[in-house]
Amino acid sequence: MSRIIYGIHPVLEILRSHPEKVEKILSSRDLSGKQNKRSGTSAQKISISFKEIIKLSDRWGIRLFPEKKERLEQVVGQVNHQGIAAYVSEFGYSSLEEIVGHWRNSNEKAFILILDGLQDTQNLGAIVRSAEGAGIHGIIIPKDRAAGVTSTVEKVSAGALEYVSIARVTNISQTIEKLKKAGIWVVGTEGDGGTSLYDADFDADIAVVIGSEGKGIRPLVKKKCDYLISIPMRGKINSLNASVSAAIVIYEIVRQRSL
Repeated sequence: MSRIIYGIHPVLEILRSHPEKVEKILSSRDLSGKQNKRSGTSAQKISISFKEIIKLSDRWGIRLFPEKKERLEQVVGQVNHQGIAAYVSEFGYSSLEEIVGHWRNSNEKAFILILDGLQDTQNLGAIVRSAEGAGIHGIIIPKDRAAGVTSTVEKVSAGALEYVSIARVTNISQTIEKLKKAGIWVVGTEGDGGTSLYDADFDADIAVVIGSEGKGIRPLVKKKCDYLISIPMRGKINSLNASVSAAIVIYEIVRQRSL
């Protein structure tokens, strides 16, 4: 079964990384690749990226169909599609074993992310983008009652989804036990309490658990964590968006490991 992705960067990245997955591309843009000389810097970058999409489509023999904007919106909906969409094969989830194997083959300290019931696809896409930039070994999500990979996740990740291994598991608690047996420390995040993020030592093989929007980490999953950390807050509001919290934690770990 095919899925639809949209936006300049998601389409470009899948053409760069996995052209074999692309079935066809639809575009309401000028397929000649001409650029409006009066456009701003951002528009110029998009034009350059679109030209590369045309070039790669031609290289791999992928058909690029011109479509009216109205027809494109019928296909993808009222979203910021940037005049382009692609039919691609279903997203290939990884297994937990594949993520662990990716870590072992990297000869690096383990860095895995566990998302415990995240519901918002925008947040999932943003986390994937941050995780890919940090060189994370993989992301683990639950199969039920949680956001999975969608066209929105692909768009928000700006193409990073094509480079990140994501595993869907039936039981997060059991998955944590398996990671522990593999020698990985499991660190939970919570809004209040626990060790300050900036006092924690991440010089070890770790998996970080990020909770759902509003509810955080479920009690049973929290009990499975080796220890808990929190982001110090100085304002009157003591919580952050899930994707923001994840990015702060991810890049503190990167910072420590870069010292």
